[in-house]
Amino acid sequence: MRSGWTQLTLSLVAAALLASGASAQQASTDESKRKIKTKVSPVYPDLARRMNVSGKVKLEVIITPDGHVRSSRVIGGHPLLVQACQDAVKEWRFFPANEETTQVIEFDFKNTD
Repeated sequence: MRSGWTQLTLSLVAAALLASGASAQQASTDESKRKIKTKVSPVYPDLARRMNVSGKVKLEVIITPDGHVRSSRVIGGHPLLVQACQDAVKEWRFFPANEETTQVIEFDFKNTD
């Protein structure tokens, strides 16, 4: 029984160490965000405005070393709002970097009508 407790304790310690390493990695990713050089705001789609659709859209973008957006992938958001965000982010320019980077960008739509 004692070896079972020892093994359980070692497993818990290993899990704690892995969890702390994962959160430290996430923090370093946040610090390494590329700075935006020029930004275009998405146009609130008329249909979404008329239907009183609001909310957040999250996109994952891949940025080339020269600062252009190579591609975007939808992480979440209302389908009526997503295309406007993808169209806008294609026009964004970031400051150059040594390598291609991936970043999550969030847009927030609020209907003020």
